[in-house]
Amino acid sequence: MTRDLYARHRAVLPDWLALYYEDPLEITHGEGRHVWDAAGNKYLDFFGGILTTMTAHALPEVTKAVAEQAGRIVHSSTLYLNRPMVELAERVAQLSGIPDARVFFTTSGTEANDTALLLATAYRRSNAILAMRNSYHGRSFSAVGITGNRGWSPTSLSPLQTLYVHGGVRTRGPYAHLDDRDFTDACVADLEDLLGHTRAPAALIAEPVQGVGGFTSPPDGLYAAFREVLHERGILWISDEVQTGWGRTGDHFWGWQAHGRNGPPDIVTFAKGIGNGMSIGGVVARAEIMNCLDANSISTFGGTQVTMAAGLANLNHLLEHDLQGNARRVGGLLIERLRAVAAQVPHVREVRGRGLMIGVELTRPGTDEADPEAASTVLEEARAGGLLVGKGGGHSTSVLRVAPPMSLTVAEAEEGAAILERALRSI
Repeated sequence: MTRDLYARHRAVLPDWLALYYEDPLEITHGEGRHVWDAAGNKYLDFFGGILTTMTAHALPEVTKAVAEQAGRIVHSSTLYLNRPMVELAERVAQLSGIPDARVFFTTSGTEANDTALLLATAYRRSNAILAMRNSYHGRSFSAVGITGNRGWSPTSLSPLQTLYVHGGVRTRGPYAHLDDRDFTDACVADLEDLLGHTRAPAALIAEPVQGVGGFTSPPDGLYAAFREVLHERGILWISDEVQTGWGRTGDHFWGWQAHGRNGPPDIVTFAKGIGNGMSIGGVVARAEIMNCLDANSISTFGGTQVTMAAGLANLNHLLEHDLQGNARRVGGLLIERLRAVAAQVPHVREVRGRGLMIGVELTRPGTDEADPEAASTVLEEARAGGLLVGKGGGHSTSVLRVAPPMSLTVAEAEEGAAILERALRSI
């Protein structure tokens, strides 16, 4: 049955639509932190549909909210008042930390970043954008134009002039040998030098932790130091929180808060986890920025009643059960467990991350040369052992991405770590 579905997939969908595994997996249902495939095999899910199943599979509160709202009305567009959309916008605006915040809902993180770029370029009257090397911001024409990860940017054509900045990857590149303070100073000096050779950009867009790039991040405070330079020139700061938002990093509710000594970003984008699988993205910005557009606009599918009902139920569950605190506690245990394993596996260059956002980088032993074949081997062996993880990385897909639902228990963390240990030892 699965092989037949794979053949049909290949016949009707694009070749560039990536699938995991030599024998692709059809997931039929899930519950809690587990999913099942079409053959009835059970897996512990450590990837959550790319960090999207944030709280749990089949979370009863979300399922109930979706069913009840669907029984009333599913959709009306933004041309009509929408109570669930207003209620979720109020919650997000309050949680964002942005003063006088306005919220616009989209259907994805790509669309959210697209909207942020539109706002920033219109507000600043500039089409130049600063982005981080090794970054990823989505699949649209403008988003791939600011993506600093070659593997996910299929064209050099873009409506934007993109200038790439050092700092998103701590342990590679020309400043990797420096300590954190000197690393930050060097990146700031690079930014200042870059700004001296170009017209004033509209904004810097940055992921606090680079997701597709392999869960890399700069020292805490780097973007705060960047912001001092940017603020002097009126350049906006966009924090792409599509993967880092809602407490996943454990230490903070938003990833930007590790760099927040000068206050919140001008614009925050979000998506993925807030909908727990429903299609929700969005942008939060100060009113003067959000309201700068001088043309009409609507969103047909952004903020539909059924997705907003799901988002509200999911956010309430996350806050009431302190899943941020759980991500910090259980994620800390999981990172230390994986680091202990890594010390005995020559292929593991580094285990990094925070909270339930963990990267395991694989290289050829004794070198810094990426080893995507080893990563593929571990991915397959982990699946065979009953564990699903992801892949990423800017130097080819040689980083295992571990990002379970934030309700992960200590016992499940230990179980997943044991399976991953066996998979790592298999190489």
